[in-house]
Amino acid sequence: MSKSYKMYLGGEWVFSKTTITVTCPYDGMLVGKAAAATCADYTEAIAIADQAFAVTRKLPSYKREEILHQIADGIEKNAEKFARTVSLEMGKVIRDARSEVGRAVSTFRVSAEEAKRIGGDVIDLDWLPGHEQRTGIVRRFPIGVIAGITPFNFPINLVAHKVGPAIASGNTIVLKPASKTPIVALLLAEVIDRSDLPKGAISILPGASSQAVPLLKDERVKLVTFTGSSDVGWYIKQHCGKKKVVLELGGNAGVIVDDDANLDWAVARLLFGGFTSNGQSCISVQRIFVHDKVYDAFIRKFASLVKKMKVGSPLAEDSDISAMVDTNSTEKVKTWIDDAVSQGAKIICGGKIQSGVLLPTVLTDVESTMKVCVNEVFAPLITVAKYGDFKTAVACVNDSKYGLQAGVFTNRLDDVMYAFEEIQTGGVVINDVPTYRADHMPYGGVKDSGMQREGVRYAIEDMTETKILVLNLKN
Repeated sequence: MSKSYKMYLGGEWVFSKTTITVTCPYDGMLVGKAAAATCADYTEAIAIADQAFAVTRKLPSYKREEILHQIADGIEKNAEKFARTVSLEMGKVIRDARSEVGRAVSTFRVSAEEAKRIGGDVIDLDWLPGHEQRTGIVRRFPIGVIAGITPFNFPINLVAHKVGPAIASGNTIVLKPASKTPIVALLLAEVIDRSDLPKGAISILPGASSQAVPLLKDERVKLVTFTGSSDVGWYIKQHCGKKKVVLELGGNAGVIVDDDANLDWAVARLLFGGFTSNGQSCISVQRIFVHDKVYDAFIRKFASLVKKMKVGSPLAEDSDISAMVDTNSTEKVKTWIDDAVSQGAKIICGGKIQSGVLLPTVLTDVESTMKVCVNEVFAPLITVAKYGDFKTAVACVNDSKYGLQAGVFTNRLDDVMYAFEEIQTGGVVINDVPTYRADHMPYGGVKDSGMQREGVRYAIEDMTETKILVLNLKN
């Protein structure tokens, strides 16, 4: 039986007159209903968080560490419940959902470690005459109320990437989870409520974007950290006034497979990179550029594995692919596939919708101007093209308005260094897919893919301000 969930407002569980109905995208089953916050609810949560900041900013690092480990323990003890909820809410196959929950546990544990490492520097200031015996002590201080806005595709780990660093750095946070996947965020709120985090330090409020305007406009909010689409991200930046903004946005990740690559390894990893989470990842492999010497062998090996992928219920243990988050997304991508085919692209695998699921799709003979190449497809779809010169392949990767991460399969050091210097992305991954992410590494993009960096330590840097104490020891 489905359940109704209250929202978590300033440490209290609160009902709302309006609710968000969550159904499984695979079969339409009712998953549950979540209370939907109003504009007044977000404003109240901000006010409570602002008051709670007087407490959190004084919490010693060992206490912040303890709280974060308590949260990690709570998720870990209920890992299967979290995984099944992720799977049902967004259609992610259970294997991928379990992996995400494990990463969320790790993100909170990394946050616990980083809570002890927000140190500073001691710097000598006597670089010029007249500055003798002057020393600077540099420290980072929390800034106050953080607004976090998260997407549907990683509904627990990307929430952890907002909440963990905020707690670690002594800030408070008001979080708006995606309306398509609010329930798993509210399960996290249950875990947090049982921890020693001071009440009011966090609110988790599902709601319509139109009601969440205070997160952008209220001057008590000091930073907005958003993960989601590029259009929404840049809109947020334009409407945040003087607030700090962190944007982790979309992509259409490119991968180069050179002629010296371990082809079996590349094929296996590209299968993962293109189709994990049903392709609904901003660093999902979308554009592959293969050296013409190994192109035919690559296509044979890759297509063979793609055709073996099992399509089915997200809760089935043997499912590799299930439904995308909603019908509109599925039909939009199918339209783009049809448009590419009408312009000369060839379907090697997939290209069809079967029982509401877009089959894993591989297209060749594509042009860089096609929608399946230009746009972020956010779907189980990969395009493959040939190249003859490595520098040309790098130019093809750069031929995009996005720049989040890229992958290069090669063992030539000069090509590795050329790729690192010339590819216009926030990260370049060698001999693996751009879908790779360790949760403590700096993560973010350039161009339309965003600004600033996530990864716990790097998020903490944005959530704190640097202050210097100047000591004149000559008086």
